[in-house]
Parts: sequence; C-alpha cells; structure tokens
Amino acid sequence: MGGLLGALEVSEAVALAMAGGVRARAGVDLGVGVTGIAGPGGGSPDKPVGTVAIAAVTSAMSRSRVFRFHGERELVKFQASQAALDMVRRMLR
Repeated sequence: MGGLLGALEVSEAVALAMAGGVRARAGVDLGVGVTGIAGPGGGSPDKPVGTVAIAAVTSAMSRSRVFRFHGERELVKFQASQAALDMVRRMLR
C-alpha cells in the first residue's frame, strides 16, 4: 500500500479486479486484492489515510469491502492484512 497504489483508485472495484487478476495469473482457486492509503500522506477528504479496499474472489463467489483503519502506516498495514485473512477465512467456511 502506498507508493504506486496511491496513483490507483482505492475502491472495491479495483480490489476485485486485483483479486481476479491474481487468481487468473497464479492459477489458484482464491485470489485476494488489497489497495489502500496507508499513509502518512496520500489521503483526501473523501478517502483519508487508513482507507483500504479488500476483495477475495473464487470461481463461485466474490466479496469486497472498504475499511477505514486508524493509526500509523505499519498499524494500517497490519489491520489490512488481518482483515484480508479474516475475509478468506470466512469464505472458506
């Protein structure tokens, strides 16, 4: 998150496209996409630092959600990783 991703739109649509691309390119059953603004800069009034879109895609379903995490860059990244893993866990139930 950050760097190049700052140039991309942070949205569920982008996260879904990323997850689908990962799934297709890697030839796996489940793909995950995460895009966001981890900080310290790059935020806007509409999408402040801590805005993260996460998606997971399989052949049968897809899920996505936009989160608003709080804290410094490393904490935002950690919270995003945990949310992505939880999304995968819930899809596999």
